[in-house]
Amino acid sequence: MANPLKKLVSCVILDLDGTLLNTDGVVGEVLKGFLGKYGKQWDGREAQRIIGKTPLEAAAAIVEEYGLPCGKDEFLAELHPIFSARLCNIKPLPGANRLLKHLSGHGVPMALASNSPRGNIESKISYHQGWKDYFSVVVGGDEVTAGKPNPEIFLEAAKSLNTEPSSCLVIEDSMPGVTAGKAAGIEVVAVPSVPKQAHLYTSADEVINSLLDLQPEKWGLPSFQDWVEGTLPIEPWYIGGPVIKGFGRGSKVLGIPTANLSTEGHSSLLSEHPSGVYFGWAGLSTRGVYKMVMSIGWNPYFNNAEKTVEPWLLHEFNEDFYGEELHLVIVGYIRPEVNFPSLESLIAKIQEDRKIAETALDLPLYSIHKDDPYLKSS
Repeated sequence: MANPLKKLVSCVILDLDGTLLNTDGVVGEVLKGFLGKYGKQWDGREAQRIIGKTPLEAAAAIVEEYGLPCGKDEFLAELHPIFSARLCNIKPLPGANRLLKHLSGHGVPMALASNSPRGNIESKISYHQGWKDYFSVVVGGDEVTAGKPNPEIFLEAAKSLNTEPSSCLVIEDSMPGVTAGKAAGIEVVAVPSVPKQAHLYTSADEVINSLLDLQPEKWGLPSFQDWVEGTLPIEPWYIGGPVIKGFGRGSKVLGIPTANLSTEGHSSLLSEHPSGVYFGWAGLSTRGVYKMVMSIGWNPYFNNAEKTVEPWLLHEFNEDFYGEELHLVIVGYIRPEVNFPSLESLIAKIQEDRKIAETALDLPLYSIHKDDPYLKSS
């Protein structure tokens, strides 16, 4: 069944940090080191307060929250060279390159509108092949009288695109960005960058889990044509470790025995990948290679406190294998994680995920990864 058309748009205006680039990870690393000098510990609790703010506003929030013995200007001056040296380490968020190539390939005009200074924006995108050419317009926070949540930055972007704001679509990760987009009279798709905060984005026209879930056809834009039998091929990524005891609900509550991995030492890797249901191949060092479907995230039905990795090896095992080394090669994406009204509906969806993964892994596109050396390493 086709998704109903929300609105016809002709241009797309995108935020940069947290929407296209995983800037938050690098910011967190820099702040952790910086605050350590003052005997303070960055635990990410201020992330929600600084996301989407201008650099000066973010600096003021951190200086106030942590009671630092310096002003916001001094804080920024000290942090700027450290952060600038790490710009080359900022990775695109999953789905960012795919979206930009898709829109550019179909001739959809795009603008970047960020609260960061113009020079900072240009430095960041210079490390990503083709990005500079994707955007016909770039508007920085230092080129307007007020940054987001003021709508000026989006109105300026639309004007520079020679189009009416109502003909644009804004894609944003922060609440100040969503507020600015709506105040400009523009439809907004929110992709919240802070976990478990989607319920706060009620003013957005649509809230999606990640760019992998964007459906451009809802907005009258060309649809993606890269889904294969209910799956989206992704650049393979790897994670492994000893199998640990999980929450005890896989076999007992769901009838689905998961082989859980510890997230210790993997927090940086997991922060790069959106929560959701993925699939691929699993290698047990002493047993062999098996088809696998897995969830990453907080499992909204059970409301996990931490982001977890819960692979389900699609094979009947006669015994537990806690402590054995498990290596995973993740090759495709199925869907975002969502909450369910009942345990029965959750179980039915997981079984559907299994069928999709089992069928897809027989396709040459995915089966080729069964021979990945990582699966057989110990």
